[in-house]
Amino acid sequence: MKAELLKIHPENPEQRKIDKAVEILREGGVIIYPTDTVYGIGCDIYNKDAVERIARIKGVDSSKNNFSFICNDLSHISEYVKNLPTSTFKLMKKTLPGPYTYILKSSSKVPKVIDSKKKTVGIRIPDHNIPRMIVERLGNPIITTSIHDDDEILAYSTDPDLIYEKFSNLVDVIIDGGPGNNIASTVVDCTDDYEVKIVREGMGDLTPFM
Repeated sequence: MKAELLKIHPENPEQRKIDKAVEILREGGVIIYPTDTVYGIGCDIYNKDAVERIARIKGVDSSKNNFSFICNDLSHISEYVKNLPTSTFKLMKKTLPGPYTYILKSSSKVPKVIDSKKKTVGIRIPDHNIPRMIVERLGNPIITTSIHDDDEILAYSTDPDLIYEKFSNLVDVIIDGGPGNNIASTVVDCTDDYEVKIVREGMGDLTPFM
């Protein structure tokens, strides 16, 4: 059965359409959705079967995944992170919502299927209304992992119609929130209490905040 293509306004998302996406997530579904960087594929972080399904779609071992998850705001983060230094919190406060993924020490609330053996978690608060409204309505974070394109020049799929063509038989809903970017988030490792490391340069520039 093919996925539904759900058009949602990126600036003013229609609540009934957000609710539809949330209902799919609550039923264990997998969705594709826009962010402030690239389109992501995700599910409820507490649904083990759905997380493993995403791992199969991505062709990775679920126990060795690098999945991050999307929170609605900074208050959400404290549940899933432990020993967050004040300096790291201040940096996150200055840069989020925004195109950054922060790698932090995970708390026991992070499901084992995501945490695996790493004891760290990637956290995103994108500057995009659709994923944040979905998370707020759902009541807990969703998985975020980028959709890669097979094209050697274009690393990420940006056109919702092309994304639908490629993934409609693999997921339950594809949200069309307009064209996406083809540059991923900047990944920042904050697991060392004394040093912040940029693991991947992406859309976000940390220079003004360091």
